[in-house]
Parts: sequence; C-alpha cells; structure tokens
Amino acid sequence: MLATKTLLRTPRLAVYAYRCNAGPDDKPFPEVHREHSVSFVQRGSFGCRARGQHHELVAGSLLVGYPGDEFMCVHEHHCSGDECLSLHLSAELVAEVRSTRETWRVGSVPPVPELMILGELARAVADGRSHVAFQEVACAVVERFIEVVTGVRQQDAALRARERRRVIDVARWLEANSHTEVDLAMAARAADMSEFHFLRTFARVIGVTPHQYLIRCRLRHAARLLTDAGSSITQIAGAVGFADLSNFIRTFGRAAGMSPLEFRHAAQGKRGSGELLSARFRTLA
Repeated sequence: MLATKTLLRTPRLAVYAYRCNAGPDDKPFPEVHREHSVSFVQRGSFGCRARGQHHELVAGSLLVGYPGDEFMCVHEHHCSGDECLSLHLSAELVAEVRSTRETWRVGSVPPVPELMILGELARAVADGRSHVAFQEVACAVVERFIEVVTGVRQQDAALRARERRRVIDVARWLEANSHTEVDLAMAARAADMSEFHFLRTFARVIGVTPHQYLIRCRLRHAARLLTDAGSSITQIAGAVGFADLSNFIRTFGRAAGMSPLEFRHAAQGKRGSGELLSARFRTLA
C-alpha cells in the first residue's frame, strides 16, 4: 500500500519519497508524526485528519507534521496513487530558525507558487537533475514555509565584517577540502553559524550556495588534472570528490559543454579537438 524510498538520512535531515496506492475502499488508520516534517504532494490527492480538522491536499500542497501529533490520511477520491517527497527535520535544525509550535501544527499549506517551485527543485535533486544539495533545499523550504504561515518575512540583518571573514575562510576551506565528503552542516560548523544563517550569508557574500561552490571547485580541479595524461578519467573523478563516475561525466559535460575525454583531447591539442573547443567558445560568447 505504502512504498517508501530513503533518499537521504543524516542526524539532522532525512528525505523520503512516498508512494501510496490506497483507495476509497481501504480503511484509514491513525499515524503519528515522529519529527518535524514538510511533505510536498507531487501527484494525486488525498485527505488528512489531524487535531479535529480535515485537510484536502492536491499536487503542490504541503502536509506539515509536528512531533507527537496524530493524523490519519484518507483516500476518498479515485486516483492512480499519491506521491510525496518528504523532508524530516531534527528539533535541533528547526530550532535554528524563528518559528513557534503552532506554526508547525497548521496541518497543511495550500499550493503556493514559491513553495511549489521549491518542491520541483527538490524533485530535481532527488532525480539527480540538480546540483543543489538536499540540505540547502530543506533550509529554503523551511524558511519559506514559515514566512507563508506567519506572514512575516525572515529578514537578513546587515552583514558584519566578522561574518564576511568567516564565510571567506570557509570558502577557502571548502576549496581545500572539496575532494572529501563535505555537507552544509560541516561547513556551518566551520563558520560557527547555524545552517540557515550560514546558507544565507554564504550566498550573499560569495554569490552561490555552498554546495554549488563545492561542485565548482571539484570541476576546476578536474579540469586541471585532465590536462595531464597521467591519470584516467575514473581516477580523476574519484580524486576530486565524485564518488560516481557517471555523475562526474554528466556534471562536467553540463559545465564545459563537452565530455571530460573531449576536454582532455582539446587540452592536448589532438586533431579535430580545436574545432570543438572553438565551437564551445562561440556558444559562450
């Protein structure tokens, strides 16, 4: 009836893909939210009863969970199945953003353009079509969700010189450690900031998110190594921090407009590669 796929699980954040095939003839049963959660309805429709209220959810809606609250999903409509992408956050992570207990007990949020767009971004991350990290998507979703529910915009204070220095220091640290497993929590700790504040501050100072900068550092190191014929493309992918070769080839291709092998041939001046490189530069012009 309910299929669950774990996409990410860390002490502070878990991401699950749910698919439910229950229908009108299936008897609903009570469930309990174990953590703070926001779940994007990606396909289908269903109802949810919680705290004496009934919520109808369709594609683009958010199902919101608060630890310990009981809920019951009902499937009174005929459809071919419901699909949700669910972000589960630890209490520690939630405590880093301004919110109240009642904010997390709204039960659901109707389709809102900004949240729907973030939901599609989360799906792209889950499908491997985006280089944004789940941790960064989660922070953006939580902050926007709180703004929608409370009607209060999370304002960024003016950046202090010390915060700018911290971000620059962490950017250098990311560049030096880009070949290792680095996530948002680690980078935020290095900056001595909360994940939410660090993500906003880094993006304002550097102009890209921490994960985007990390990927670009890896690609830059890969490009340098590809100019040398001493290592195979598989070895280079692992050396710069890509655990999956196909992901490296796909990511490099999107950034460079050519495969790692084509780039290596162009860098070595092999016959015909110059035309490929010139065509790429004309595209970028």
